[in-house]
Amino acid sequence: METPVHLIPSALGELFAEVNHHRYITLADRYGLMAAIFDETLTEEEKRSIDRLLRAVYRGKIKLVNQLSMVNGL
Repeated sequence: METPVHLIPSALGELFAEVNHHRYITLADRYGLMAAIFDETLTEEEKRSIDRLLRAVYRGKIKLVNQLSMVNGL
């Protein structure tokens, strides 16, 4: 039996805002996106936002960093 994935409300919105502001995506952010993709309750707008974010990474507008978090330089 598969366990459904449900995100915290507003988690994607906060993730998009942070990534667009700082222009990088952390390892924790990428895991959050991976979980979001499996959430069957995503709206079409949320799916399009994820697509835009992935295209921005592909085009080099958003950098991937291998740090777990950028809080306190972790």
